[in-house]
Amino acid sequence: MKLQVKERESQIKKDAKRARRIGEIPAVIYSKGQANRRIVLKADEFHTHLRHTPKGHLSSKKFSLIDEKGQSTKAIVKEIQYHPTTYNILHIDFLELHEDQPVNINIPLSLIGSADCVGVKLGGVIRPVLRYIKVRCLPKHIPDIFEINVADLKMNQSRRLSSIHLPDHIRPLMNLNDVAVIIAKR
Repeated sequence: MKLQVKERESQIKKDAKRARRIGEIPAVIYSKGQANRRIVLKADEFHTHLRHTPKGHLSSKKFSLIDEKGQSTKAIVKEIQYHPTTYNILHIDFLELHEDQPVNINIPLSLIGSADCVGVKLGGVIRPVLRYIKVRCLPKHIPDIFEINVADLKMNQSRRLSSIHLPDHIRPLMNLNDVAVIIAKR
């Protein structure tokens, strides 16, 4: 996903408000061992990418931030700050990705086989306990999602994070004995 960005020199709150009024979002790119870069990006361009991203999958999406000089910076979204009443985006924090430095990232969990789940057919309901698994890997190995198959689960059965196939180059930062999903009674 590509985003056009502009550098912003000022740290004054008034300039951030002015940027929001003209349809831009103030943001910061954090990079290990380097100074933070203050940028602005077009709100409508970012909202377009948000609409095409499935719910809960933004944490694992890589962005190419292209500045006025044409230089591209690979980054992921670390945090989005919203207005408390209007839910407009106030600020975005990006983390720059370096190919040789591992990154800690939340990868969303996707449940497959829920339509064929034995426990659901018997009147149960699928209760996701975890929505993400935190892992450490190089940027080139960041997966989009991890899938958990729930088709064979019966009533009151659960599936743990250990049922996810993790490649060797991805290290989990959570306890793999944690329950990810359970089939519960209504």
